[in-house]
Amino acid sequence: MLRVTIQVTNISGERYWAADNPLPSQVQIAVNINIVGLDQKNESTAEAPFVFTVSYIPSIAQLSIKGKAQISGDRAEVSQMIDESKRNRPPPATVIQAVSSIAMADAIIISRSLGIPPPLPPMGVPTEGAAQQPGPRKESRYTT
Repeated sequence: MLRVTIQVTNISGERYWAADNPLPSQVQIAVNINIVGLDQKNESTAEAPFVFTVSYIPSIAQLSIKGKAQISGDRAEVSQMIDESKRNRPPPATVIQAVSSIAMADAIIISRSLGIPPPLPPMGVPTEGAAQQPGPRKESRYTT
C-alpha cells in the first residue's frame, strides 16, 4: 500500500478585483492539479513535485500552491509507479487525492483571507418540485 505525505513549499494568492467593488454574481472557478514529475529517491520511495492552481472567471483572483508529494511503499509498487510515469501514465489516484485534499484545504483558507469565493462546488438547495420529479437529477455547474 502506498503512503503519501504532502509537503507544501509555496503558497501564493492574489486578489485582482478591487475590494470596494462587489464581486460578480456569477463566477466560474477552475481548479488544476499538475504533477510535474516523478523521481525515485530509493527502492521504496519517490517524490512528485506538484502545482495546484485556482483561477477565477471573470479574473477576480488567482491562487497557487506548490509542493512535493513524498510517496513510500513496497519496492514493487514504487517501481511500477515509476515505470507507468515513464510511459506518460497519470500517477495513482492516492497521490492525486492526497495532493488535492491538502492543497484544497489551504486554498479555502487563502480564499477566505482574500475575501473571494472558495474553490468548492456550489451547494444547491433542492426545490420542492425537484424532489418529486423522477429522472436524472440536475447538478450545479463547477469547472475543474
